[in-house]
Amino acid sequence: MTARTQRTRLLAAGVAAVSVSLVLSGCSSSKSSEGGGAPNASATVNAVKADDKLVALVPADVKSAGKLVVGADASYAPDEFKDDSGKVIGMDVDLADAIAAKLGLKAEVQDSGFTAIIPGIQSNKFQLGMSSFTDNKEREQVVDMVTYFNSGSAIAVKKGNPNKIDPKDLCGKKVAVQTGTTQADEIKDTRNPDCAKAGKPGIQNDGDKFDLQTDVTNAVVSGRDDAMMADSQVVDYAIKQSGGQLEKLGDTYGVAPYGVALAKGSKLTPAVQGAIQSLIDDGTYKQILTKWGVEAGALDKSTVNGAVS
Repeated sequence: MTARTQRTRLLAAGVAAVSVSLVLSGCSSSKSSEGGGAPNASATVNAVKADDKLVALVPADVKSAGKLVVGADASYAPDEFKDDSGKVIGMDVDLADAIAAKLGLKAEVQDSGFTAIIPGIQSNKFQLGMSSFTDNKEREQVVDMVTYFNSGSAIAVKKGNPNKIDPKDLCGKKVAVQTGTTQADEIKDTRNPDCAKAGKPGIQNDGDKFDLQTDVTNAVVSGRDDAMMADSQVVDYAIKQSGGQLEKLGDTYGVAPYGVALAKGSKLTPAVQGAIQSLIDDGTYKQILTKWGVEAGALDKSTVNGAVS
């Protein structure tokens, strides 16, 4: 995987305009994250108290440090992105804070390139990776994945679809995606082979790949690319923030769960799973998702390494 390059962020927090942040990796199981209310970053969420039974599951070294260091690629709203002050905010950040609180800890969320997060977990730089990772068998070979959200893939184009893009036939088109995502793999492994079988030219360059999702959105708004593919709730958020410059094309598809990534076999894994389930059961989880307008992606049960593909 390539490292991400530093790029100028044209849109922060909920500031409108041309640039919009997007997500990574396509997603979830039985529910779709399509829809949801308008995000409200200033909405309050109930204070989370430590759960003594869960605190007892926290390994001694983590407990003594008093914190969970969390890696997140803060380039795609509403899951994780930077506000005007440069602070990392979003659904995953609020959930990380709540998970840590349940375990009697504080969360320290660090901005990181997406493709550097799992290696960072393996090297002990991060205890958790919360960056819209789809839970799949490939990732479960190298990290534990604790499910916490449902998402799918979606496609967006310029308002009015001036290039008459067909979501079921992107052959020969220029399609923007973020590097290292499920959507990038979908183009390379599924869509372009299907184009070849049909005797059509493939999506150009196996997708026009960018290190930041903000750049993916900008590529479509500016007319550089015909369409973009990303996680469904990120596409929905980008459309809301684009000032009428983008529209969704077709339906959400490929629904699968997101997972919190932890070191393979980590003693912290059952504590994190228990914390997420407790947040689901006491209603805090739903409050956080509603705050960010992604409540349609809520799941009822958190599982460990439950990917089916």
